[in-house]
Amino acid sequence: MIQETYDKTRVINFSDAVFSIVMTLLILEVGVPSIATLNKLSFGAVLANRIPDFIGLVVSFLVSALYWIGHIKLMKFVSVVTGKLLWINIFFLLTIVLLPFSTAMYVNGFDYPGPFMFYCINLAVIGVFNLIMTRYVYYSENKKTGFTRVLYRWYRARAINVLIIWVLAALCTLVFPMFARVIFVFLFVVQFLIDRRFKKKMTLAE
Repeated sequence: MIQETYDKTRVINFSDAVFSIVMTLLILEVGVPSIATLNKLSFGAVLANRIPDFIGLVVSFLVSALYWIGHIKLMKFVSVVTGKLLWINIFFLLTIVLLPFSTAMYVNGFDYPGPFMFYCINLAVIGVFNLIMTRYVYYSENKKTGFTRVLYRWYRARAINVLIIWVLAALCTLVFPMFARVIFVFLFVVQFLIDRRFKKKMTLAE
């Protein structure tokens, strides 16, 4: 029985469009002050009141950018888009589309644990589908497109890093709320170390 396949270019273009829309929508969660507010408060006070909004914007935008870059890199190794990969990608994008909503929940309830936990869970679930897609591409392509075991382990380590960081942030919310809100910084630190380690491995392999 011939397996049905799909146009890779259309899948990539659709995915890029979803990412671009989601990343653009994030700015809408930063409230624009009214004239009445500007007359009542100093400009510095207005900006200070929007610090949670800007934190949510920056964190969500950078995390979305990381997933988008990862998606670009992963799709280079896809020779055929099967029905299974198509649906994995669709559910992955569904979790991405939810990000503006969870970001809004987080910034509007900045001092409450529930909204931030929901935000962390959203990011963790994105990580789960990213990990599932990475694993599927590696085993389905079976090294035919240059997706070697070292590259797979590299991409898998990056995906697991994001997943672990946001799960830890969610778990820490109830006990160490302030630490939970800054733990995402370790995401970039650990990713730097992961990239450094695997770049050395790639150099030695050459």
